[in-house]
Amino acid sequence: MKQFAVIGLGNFGYHLATTLCAKGHEIMAIDSDPQKVQAIRDSVTRAVVADATDRQVLEALGLREMDTVVVCIGSEINNSVLATLHLKEMGVRRIVAMAISEPHGRILEKIGASEIVFPERDMAIAVAERLHNPNMLDYLPFSPDYSIVELAPPKGFVGKTLRELDLINRYGVQVVAVRELIPERLHMIPTANFVVKDSDVLILLGPNKSLERLREKEE
Repeated sequence: MKQFAVIGLGNFGYHLATTLCAKGHEIMAIDSDPQKVQAIRDSVTRAVVADATDRQVLEALGLREMDTVVVCIGSEINNSVLATLHLKEMGVRRIVAMAISEPHGRILEKIGASEIVFPERDMAIAVAERLHNPNMLDYLPFSPDYSIVELAPPKGFVGKTLRELDLINRYGVQVVAVRELIPERLHMIPTANFVVKDSDVLILLGPNKSLERLREKEE
């Protein structure tokens, strides 16, 4: 169990806080809007009405002791930057900050955020990837040039072993896991003898260009 503080209870902050709490972590939810705090009060460990741009207020809440503080004040850039700066100067160990644009993200990084997230951008990219390739069930950026994708096996894959498919040599793509639906189980780093079924989901890691080439080859 870890201790998290979530500052800003818009849609992203609300769902982040309630999901982490449901997974057994201690969550302090913070917002300057009493209605938002009231709405989440029963779903987190502690809900507080507070101005995150006031350093004295943040210090009084004991945020320095948290494992991670997540700043979700995306729409008000000045407040987001000020809250992140205060947290950094207070010595908070890990600060995850939500950004709404690349310039916003660069500012947050320069003032000390440990990690920057772009929820709207990342979700839009993931949806675009799934629309672009109907076989793709999920998409996760791994680095600027690499991604992890969940792929329903094309017809040409079904009934073949991973050795026969030889995706690492043919496309430069690594099969890191296979999720079987019937029966439901996960094979981490499957062996070359694993036979692909039409009900399986392949979890692949590779360069974006190679993943795109794989998609084009199997259209």
